[in-house]
Amino acid sequence: MKKWFRTGKPWIWLTAGSVSISLVAVIGLVIMIGWRGLSFFWPSAIHEMDVKQADGGTKHIIGEIYDSEIVPTTRLPQSMVELAEIESETITRYLMKIGNREYVPLDFTWVLESLVTEDTTPADLAVIERSKDGNFYGRITAITEQGNVIARQGDADFRELLFERVERAVELNEQAMGLQESEIASVNYAMGELELERRRLQLEDELTDQAVAYLQEQREKLQQDYQVYEEQLFDLREQAQRDTLLVKDFRGEEVTVPMYRVLDVNFPNDMGFFAKVGHFFQQIGKFVSEDPREANTEGGVFPAIFGTVFMVLLMSVIVTPFGVVAAVYLHEYAGKNSITKLIRIAVINLAGVPSIVYGVFGLGFFVYMVGGSLDQVFYPEALPNPTFGTPGVLWSAVTLAILTLPVVIVSTEEGLSRIPSTLREGSLALGATKWETIWRIIIPMASPAIMTGLILAVARAAGEVAPLMLVGVVKSAPMLPVDGNFPYFHLDRKFMHLGFHIYDVGFQSPNVEAARPLVYATSFLLITVIVGLNLTAISVRNHLREKYRSLEH
Repeated sequence: MKKWFRTGKPWIWLTAGSVSISLVAVIGLVIMIGWRGLSFFWPSAIHEMDVKQADGGTKHIIGEIYDSEIVPTTRLPQSMVELAEIESETITRYLMKIGNREYVPLDFTWVLESLVTEDTTPADLAVIERSKDGNFYGRITAITEQGNVIARQGDADFRELLFERVERAVELNEQAMGLQESEIASVNYAMGELELERRRLQLEDELTDQAVAYLQEQREKLQQDYQVYEEQLFDLREQAQRDTLLVKDFRGEEVTVPMYRVLDVNFPNDMGFFAKVGHFFQQIGKFVSEDPREANTEGGVFPAIFGTVFMVLLMSVIVTPFGVVAAVYLHEYAGKNSITKLIRIAVINLAGVPSIVYGVFGLGFFVYMVGGSLDQVFYPEALPNPTFGTPGVLWSAVTLAILTLPVVIVSTEEGLSRIPSTLREGSLALGATKWETIWRIIIPMASPAIMTGLILAVARAAGEVAPLMLVGVVKSAPMLPVDGNFPYFHLDRKFMHLGFHIYDVGFQSPNVEAARPLVYATSFLLITVIVGLNLTAISVRNHLREKYRSLEH
């Protein structure tokens, strides 16, 4: 046994076992998050239940089973236990999403299995996804056009006409939204720029009568364009409001659902397997391509995806040159003295500083000091409204670049140290200068190590939330940092981030039950984005490693 321990094999097996357990734990965690997140998009059966009440009557419920759990009867009120005639120590209860927020105080309710007197899943029950007030559950009885019924449930072409009218309303709403976000937004942006130009000329004492006339002329042209777009917008909205749906809800009453609020209609109980698969992927597509709604508890997360990727790419562009230059100086130029050792110790220690400290530093130095100075020098006409003197995507990227800089420096310096000194000496012997040797030989050979540092930096930056809360991220950003208005990249704007979106939905949402599956779905999406960015960087690193492998020998 002693001989076996001396060979070191037990430690090899211990290390291999630890790595295996860690790998299984990570894979299991990702699978659990993915399962809980992706199952949210699978169409659930719509139940129609009759539930026994304490007064002897029954309550009619229409909705989908969101979750179920087994609870001890001691957690339930004694009156409810007696009503359900529970003899066992535990009982199953269901969390039902009943929607129809206009008519119920909460769109989620718990139902005890023992109190359910009838439970059916009729094929004619519909889920109506709306742009406001969440889902509506019920039976669609008729379609109206300008108040006149044009089709009723049971007609041969009822569903075909229903889907056609829903598609028409969605298309009109998309056209109206596109008009608001493109043409009307461009006019509003140009009007704001004109006002800033007027203030700039006024500050520079160049606001002549000719300049005033020119600005007034441009403003009138923009107002004319705005009126044209506004008329188009009103026309699109009027067309979208033409149709309505008559729906019988859980109370048995027939209510009117405006078609312009309808985003989708489906009948989960009447779907086959392949129809459900198609609906599943359709819902995932909506989740990654649409804007959030209803305090981030409905809709998609596209602004958060865009903001995360854009901020990480901007951070990478900033941190890579600075990290490489610092590492080259420390390894190739700096002397081996106490000052260099102190700098290396400081770099290593910076990697252990809590991220929130970087956020406070970014807020105080970059936002208030640097951004405020930029506003004073370049944007005096916008004051007292700050341009760069307020949190934004640029300061978020710079703050995270400072946070991840030690990782890039250490990784690059390790790559430089692995390059044989004979290559440097051979290059210098052939007449190349030290800079030419570094630029043409050393840095290309160290590029895989540089990419390794960048991969680690991206992995950490994409998941950081605490510093971003101080320097740029917000709950909802009406405009993306990139649009069609000059200069196209608006680095002063605030942005949404997947990490902060998870925090906001999970801990700040007014509707906890509705937000719970979105936390898993967004977490899985964040993991997917980080893995995608890392795989891209890894592929580039492997390509560079193969390209310069021959020089190492």
